[in-house]
Amino acid sequence: MLAAASFVVSLIVSSVIVPTVRGLNWTATPFNPPSVPLAVRTPYLSAWLNQGEGTALNGDWATFWNGQIVGWAGFVKVDGKAYSFLGNAGVPNATFDKAVQKSSTFTSTQSVFVLNAGPVDVTVTFLSPVEPDDLPKQSFPFAYMAVSFYSIDGGSHSVQVYSDISGEWVLGDLTRTIEWSTQIQDALTHQVQLQNQTNFQEGGADRIQQGSAYYSTLNQSSGLTYQTGPDVDLRALFINQGKLNNTQDSNFRAISDNFPVFAYAHDVGTVNTFTTDPVVYSVGFVRDPAVEYIVANGQFQDRSLYFWSQFTEVQDAITSFLNDYKDALSRANEIDTKVETDASAVSEDYAGIVALSVRQMLGSIEITLSKKSDGSFNTDDVLVFMKEISSSGNVNTVDVIYPAWPALLYLNPTLGKDLLEPLFQYQATGQYPNKYAAHDIGSSYPQAHGHNDGNDEPMPVEESGNMLIMALSYAQETGDNSQIQKYESLLDQWTQFLITDSLIPANQISTDDFAGPLENQTNLAIKGIIGIKAMAQIASLLGDSSKSSNYSSVASSYVSQWQDLAVSADGRHLVLAYGDSSSWDLSYNLYADKLLKLNLFSDSVYSMQTAWYKSVANTFGVPLDTRHTYTKSDWEIWTAAFVDDRSVRDMLIGSVKKFASNGTSKQPLGDWYETTNGTAEGFKARPVVGGHRTLPLQRLELTLAVAILRRHRARLLRLRCYSSYSCLSSLLTLWPGRTCSFM
Repeated sequence: MLAAASFVVSLIVSSVIVPTVRGLNWTATPFNPPSVPLAVRTPYLSAWLNQGEGTALNGDWATFWNGQIVGWAGFVKVDGKAYSFLGNAGVPNATFDKAVQKSSTFTSTQSVFVLNAGPVDVTVTFLSPVEPDDLPKQSFPFAYMAVSFYSIDGGSHSVQVYSDISGEWVLGDLTRTIEWSTQIQDALTHQVQLQNQTNFQEGGADRIQQGSAYYSTLNQSSGLTYQTGPDVDLRALFINQGKLNNTQDSNFRAISDNFPVFAYAHDVGTVNTFTTDPVVYSVGFVRDPAVEYIVANGQFQDRSLYFWSQFTEVQDAITSFLNDYKDALSRANEIDTKVETDASAVSEDYAGIVALSVRQMLGSIEITLSKKSDGSFNTDDVLVFMKEISSSGNVNTVDVIYPAWPALLYLNPTLGKDLLEPLFQYQATGQYPNKYAAHDIGSSYPQAHGHNDGNDEPMPVEESGNMLIMALSYAQETGDNSQIQKYESLLDQWTQFLITDSLIPANQISTDDFAGPLENQTNLAIKGIIGIKAMAQIASLLGDSSKSSNYSSVASSYVSQWQDLAVSADGRHLVLAYGDSSSWDLSYNLYADKLLKLNLFSDSVYSMQTAWYKSVANTFGVPLDTRHTYTKSDWEIWTAAFVDDRSVRDMLIGSVKKFASNGTSKQPLGDWYETTNGTAEGFKARPVVGGHRTLPLQRLELTLAVAILRRHRARLLRLRCYSSYSCLSSLLTLWPGRTCSFM
């Protein structure tokens, strides 16, 4: 019996399986999300099954993150009777039933569906590997689908399985002409691409006009057949005869002209009460070069995905990827277990949110290399690029990397460092004219062309503070000071700007640019002041005690002045903007004070905000500020990380989980939504959901413990308890039912 089957069983045993959406006809673990990730690895390999109130795997087509269909079909024959298990195909001149979905499960790396096809259960596992410590593997633009079978009636049954993809994997413009080929080697591979391509250019709706889609399976079975041709013809052929004809359609045409599909059929043989070895497919989207990056003197550099350093032919990479499935699944299970264990230390709600966010965040990035003068790859020159999915398409947007930062630090801090490096390198060339940090390094992914005119979206305090905070947190987390040392002058330049513009911020936008510009923003000032203090810590790490002392003094002075300006007249909350006591906001920027262990802001500020959020929360969380009733899920979770009342923490986390599972959205997880009714706003599939993984969890627990110590100091003294580490039994009497996971 395979590991995949035992993994699913362990999930079922360890999880509470209840339908979370009204009318759902299958069990959903841990809940039914707005959209289930199927193959999510890069900005251009991004396939999802949209849900709303519940859609079975064979109830609709898989879609690109923007909603465009990517045709992906699957059928199975059991004792001669055909069933569909994937996609929503209609097949004239053929008779089949739909398999009945029994369950769906998602983890950090996998989405698993179990469907019943008469006397046989079909398990379909979609695995998008998460390999943060192996950069070549993480850079693979491929994902797996594995299909296995199990007899539920104790008998033996004859089974054949079919799957295809369509040209819709290449582009959403169905009038464009495509061409294709089939390679028969150790892996059998269908390759399909636009007939006329343009490097580094998207063709509308965020689809790239460059590269090829690949659908592959290992060529190891005498029962394997293949074919390319019109969709209804190939599907009917399988349904009627259980195999394909090993022929290729050579009539290249438009994607929607008799929809050419690229298909495989496997004769699985006899299925009994032992789960079969899975039929494994890989789906991928490959282009080379991947990113065009600005270097010194306005020159552009072509960059390739890291995996090319280990392979010269894409077919070799695909064969390696397919042969690695068993081990990849084992590694994925280990990551799933780690994330589940760590996040469950907070709550089950939190564990589900984090698991849903991991693939989405990593699916926005590409890990690249440059080439040396001799044409070989320079593995010492690693740059990571992130697409700002759905909200703009910018390259390495600083205030998109920033909310994703906690997940990057958790998975592998080096990924974070390598995301910052293109921003640092570009600005170090002197081509960016502004004195503050750039907003991004390109308006149209994958063209990282910079902004030599300085006309990027202006977020001067926001981005300068973000860069300082992230640079310091990487150094603190790893002990690697190389980046802050290399770019000390840039970091110092941005700090000088913050000294002039962060205590009393000028009229400007912040990361929540959709809310509009505002002067004297309290929360923005928090970020700027933390940025100044971060530079003080950076200077200390680099041995410049004089500079460190100076910046520390400035930051302390600013905090004192800020508190006089930022608190409402009645002393109950921070204001949105200085002088407006009727206003307030979600002060998520305080999280960086905890992350960096700066202790700039007094405990009274955290206690005040905690109590206030408890009093103003709506059904789906605390609004972003008093101008609107919407909020951001990442900032809800960041706020949950610093509040000093566990009930408020759990309310904020629970609100995000309620939004993610309420059945009103049919798009990959959004981060911007209404707190009154849980409806999603325009954002979807964005990498900022990495912010759902604030870290470390132990620090959060310790913050709560210290808050209890302060609140009950007199009682603890009577119990002769003088430290948080020597009075666990006393703490538990004040916090019934709580385990001391912060130890």
